[in-house]
Amino acid sequence: MITVKVLRFNPTKDEKPHFESYEIEKTEQMKILDGLTVINKKYNEDISFRSSCRAGQCGSCSLKVNGCGALACKEEINDNDIIEPLDLPVIKDLIVDRSQWEKKTKDLNLQLNNDEPHELNLDLSPEDTEDTRKLRTCIECYSCLSTCPVVKDFKDDYAGPYFMRYLSKFEYDPRNESDRLVQLLDEGVYDCTSCRKCEEVCPKNICIYGKAIEKLRSKLVKGDLGPLDAHKAIKKSISETNRSVNYDEKIGSFVKDINKEKNDKKSKVALFTGCMVDYRLPHVGYALIDVCKANNIDIDVPKGQVCCGSPLLRTGQTDIIKKLVDINKEVFKDYDTIITICAGCGATLKNDYPNYGFNSNIMDVSEFLVDKLDTSKMKKLNKTVTWHDPCHLIRGQGVVNQPRKIIEMIPGVEFNELEHPAQCCGAGGGVKSGKPEIAMALSKDRVNEIKKTSAETVLSICPFCQRNIQDGLDAEGLTNINVINLIELLKEAYS
Repeated sequence: MITVKVLRFNPTKDEKPHFESYEIEKTEQMKILDGLTVINKKYNEDISFRSSCRAGQCGSCSLKVNGCGALACKEEINDNDIIEPLDLPVIKDLIVDRSQWEKKTKDLNLQLNNDEPHELNLDLSPEDTEDTRKLRTCIECYSCLSTCPVVKDFKDDYAGPYFMRYLSKFEYDPRNESDRLVQLLDEGVYDCTSCRKCEEVCPKNICIYGKAIEKLRSKLVKGDLGPLDAHKAIKKSISETNRSVNYDEKIGSFVKDINKEKNDKKSKVALFTGCMVDYRLPHVGYALIDVCKANNIDIDVPKGQVCCGSPLLRTGQTDIIKKLVDINKEVFKDYDTIITICAGCGATLKNDYPNYGFNSNIMDVSEFLVDKLDTSKMKKLNKTVTWHDPCHLIRGQGVVNQPRKIIEMIPGVEFNELEHPAQCCGAGGGVKSGKPEIAMALSKDRVNEIKKTSAETVLSICPFCQRNIQDGLDAEGLTNINVINLIELLKEAYS
């Protein structure tokens, strides 16, 4: 037996929506749609919901399951599921009025050759339509819109992933004669945090960020319509210093300072520090060195490594990426394994670098350490912690369980999960620098969940997440809660 909650609302008799719980017997691979049908029959209920093809092709049965958009005919029903309508005006129960999104589609004039219609050129090769073809399988379920964290807080400014995909579909179509780039700017193409939640929930697995938004930003840059001024400043820094942040004499450089220590050993494992750990958070790098020493693990921190290029890739400034890749390829050529301590760097090295001829065994630090830690050397820590999944770790690299296993190894640590541990904090995609108001709003959404956990420490493996969440905590006056890298907690356990 399983128990599920369904948000009910009948405007003819209910003042406001309310949850009702139902207990049903689950059969093997029962879908949400099947479960709703069973509930109506068992309880003589009249829960209203849409259903048509039952094959994941029409998109009509879309709703939200545990806060994320999904198709009721494809999503398996599980114990404690929370089933709600999409984020639109509710007609009854799980049926919503989609007219506002349909109207926006019409207002954007999303059709080919809409300025001066004439006979279309159909003499096109598969290569001519490759980019647009990858974006044409959308079934208009709107799951991406109901899941996007920016649409939730800034729907008047950001059209959202569905419309970004729609606009890009025509921008990439060689038959299109309308200029979509200005439309993209107007609809908030730089508001996307690159969290890829839209891709996670898309029933057609459309790579909305990678195949649409990121490429569109690159096209805007080539057309001198982008990026934002803050993004240009980051490129200037990388072009001049090979780092996305400026060197601070008071902080120093972790890479340079660690290499001042005489070390004749040569490991086959190397640390890719990233700009933030090198120039802003060297204590995180030293924490990793201490943890490795406590577990008899040898790693190198090679000199000469440079920015991975992630800030440039995410903002469409791609012209110097090959140079950065080539430098790092030479620096790390003799190593069997490269570990990363920043989720954004790790996702870039794993997913983007192969496109530039850099192929290596890349591991997030949690993947690397999880099976190598000697728990007998750990001391007991009396701490209550929670864990924030960086988007570039959980969706960018598929790393989910390893950090949690490490947390649970540490004696005395009480681990309280967030209600939505993989919710975007708002720092990615150039949003922290270019659209700070969006980053802060999403950070405060995170803070509201963090408060419910009673945690005194928030753990993550992303300097940008850590900084943005800490900014949100400080803005709310919660200076007693600190955000640290998971490796810092490990160091404390081995100290």
